[in-house]
Amino acid sequence: MKTTFVYKEVNGCEIKGDFYSAGVSFAPLIVYIHGGGLIWGTRGDMKKEQITLYQQAGFNVCSIDYRLAPESKLPAIKEDIQDAVIWLKEKGAVKFGFDPERIAVIGSSAGGYLALLSGTFQVKPKAIVSFYGYGDITGDWYRRPSPYFSKMTTVPEFLAKQLIQRNIISESPIEKRFAIYLYCRQQGKWIDYAAGSSDRDFLMEFCPINQITTNYPPTMLLHGDTDEDVPYQQSVMMSRELEQFGVDHELITIANGKHSFDDQMNNPIVIDVFDKVIRFLKDHLGD
Repeated sequence: MKTTFVYKEVNGCEIKGDFYSAGVSFAPLIVYIHGGGLIWGTRGDMKKEQITLYQQAGFNVCSIDYRLAPESKLPAIKEDIQDAVIWLKEKGAVKFGFDPERIAVIGSSAGGYLALLSGTFQVKPKAIVSFYGYGDITGDWYRRPSPYFSKMTTVPEFLAKQLIQRNIISESPIEKRFAIYLYCRQQGKWIDYAAGSSDRDFLMEFCPINQITTNYPPTMLLHGDTDEDVPYQQSVMMSRELEQFGVDHELITIANGKHSFDDQMNNPIVIDVFDKVIRFLKDHLGD
C-alpha cells in the first residue's frame, strides 16, 4: 500500500514522497532518491520489484521528489533532501510509525550523488547506499563534452531551453526532459545548468568527497566498471577517501556493468547485488 504525502511546499510547488509500509511496527526506513541528472525523474521511478524486496526484508520504503534543475539549482536541491530527512525523522516517524533512529538513504546515479551528499548533513542518515553515484562534481567528466552522449543525436541549445519551465518543478518524466540533459552532456554544460555556477570554491560545498569526516555514515558503493555515463572511478575515489577517514564502507564492482545495471532485476548478478545491499542495511540498521 502506498501513501503519498507533502513534505514541503515552495512557491506553490508541492514536493512529495510516497511511503510504503513494511507492515511491521517501528521498522527501519529506506529513503530512496531517484536519478535523472537532477533534471528529470519522479518518486515513482523506483522499481516496484525493489520496493517489494526491501519490504520483504523488513524495511519501510519512502521514495521522494525534490526540485529539479535547471529551474532550481543545487543549493535548493540539497535543501530539499535535507528537509526530507528532517521531516521524516520529526514528523514522518509519528505519522507512519517507523523508527526515526534507523534511516538509510539510497539513491541511483544523480540520486546516488544526493545520497552521498546526505552524509554531510547535520542530521545524517544511519547508512548510505549509492548506486553508480558520484562524489565529485568538479571533474572534467561533467565539464567536457561526453564521448558517449556526443554519439547521440545532437541537441541544439534552443530546444533544450524550450523545455525549461517558467515555474519550479519537482517531478517530470524522462521523455520531457532528457533532451536538456543530453544537450548539457554534449556541450559540457551540466554544471552551469544544474549548479548555476562553475566556481570551484562554490562547488566544494556540493562535493561529498571533500566533506568526509570520521562521523560520515557507513556507506555502500555499487558501480559497473564500464559505466558510460557516470565514471566508475567516481566510486573508486569515494571509497579511497572513506578509507582515509576510517569510515565503514564497501565498494561493490559489477564487472562489465553499465549504467542502470540494476534495471535487470532477474539477472543473477543483480540478485546477488541486492542480497549484499540488504545484508549491509541489516548490519547497520538492524532487522
